[in-house]
Amino acid sequence: MVVTRRPGDPTVVMELNRLARLRAHIAAADCDAGVFYDPINIRYATGTSNMQVYALHNACRYVFVPVEGPVVLFDFKGCGHLSAGHPAVDEVRDGTSWYHFVAGPRCAEFAEHWADEIVDLLRSGFGSGASKRFRLAIDRLDPLGLHALSRRDITVVDGQEVANMARAVKSAEEITAIRTAMAACEAGIARMAEAMTPGITEQALWSVLHQATIESGGEWFETRLLTSGPRTNPWYQECSDRVIESGDLVAFDTDLVGVGGYSIDISRTWLAGDRPATGEQRRMFAAAREQISRNTELLVPGVSFRELAAKGHVPPEPLHTTFNSCIVHGVGLANEYPLVVNEEHFGASGYDGVLEVGMVLCVESLIAPHGAREAVKLEEQVLVTENGPEVLSTYPFDERLSG
Repeated sequence: MVVTRRPGDPTVVMELNRLARLRAHIAAADCDAGVFYDPINIRYATGTSNMQVYALHNACRYVFVPVEGPVVLFDFKGCGHLSAGHPAVDEVRDGTSWYHFVAGPRCAEFAEHWADEIVDLLRSGFGSGASKRFRLAIDRLDPLGLHALSRRDITVVDGQEVANMARAVKSAEEITAIRTAMAACEAGIARMAEAMTPGITEQALWSVLHQATIESGGEWFETRLLTSGPRTNPWYQECSDRVIESGDLVAFDTDLVGVGGYSIDISRTWLAGDRPATGEQRRMFAAAREQISRNTELLVPGVSFRELAAKGHVPPEPLHTTFNSCIVHGVGLANEYPLVVNEEHFGASGYDGVLEVGMVLCVESLIAPHGAREAVKLEEQVLVTENGPEVLSTYPFDERLSG
């Protein structure tokens, strides 16, 4: 179905604003254009979506975004109609695929054809006789493509950094889209809470959120993080066929790409069944809530990542775990820049930057004491505003664990 959109439509405004912001960052990197393969970056640039998960591991779609001039989307063959109604797309062509699955022993040959088409697009903005040495930002590129561009005297720049910096600050229309995606996600969480009775497996419970997400127009999940009882600690185990028992903690992290393509990344920990929470469960839960609350308060414009790491609250021993060093991370169409780690890890893996109005951040807490039976995982999604942090996630915490 062709989607008709008119000037002034919030979606049109959002897509054109995103494209303008991306062009500005391409120009700031002293590049003439960008080529983006990451499905998240393609969506940011064009508003289009097609086989997102497939495209994550098969380079079948890409977009050419010049600083000035027409945006050309190279889509999976026969899919040009999917871009109808998207004002950020000026032209659609069939993509030249040269990954081994489709090209086999002809990968190098097709990569040469691909490079010729990209160079032709670059030259079209400066005239066929231009002798300019072009700089091109590319987010993902296999060696064959890189070598083909190098032979054509094209300088390749890291396009993932360019796209990340563009995506870091959200427009008003994006914030509205995130609120819509959040409401749909939290409605799904409510359905999952109703289904959480002792005797259900982790996988069956997790499937409730999947169904609700797809029914509401959401898209896909990046992880399978829902565990119960002793499988909550250590964290990062994926959901299994374990049967949830009364008195278990059940912890999950949504990590989903929801309505409109916007990511919702929040965590809750629940108490299953009718048994009262133990003192240890309450102690861990209180520590997680305190960490979330105190670190959320720090999210004000102008605060540096280094300062945030230095001031970030870390639970006392033995509740503190080194397993998850993240204090906050960005989120938009997916988890994204920035990632701020705690002071303990900042020297080894941290980097500096500054919080800006319009950033949307996820504030994390993982209480997983070494050797303990269970863990508590909490996470909130927060907007940085001129007046300080605004928590966008509204789903309540389990008050039985709060005591």
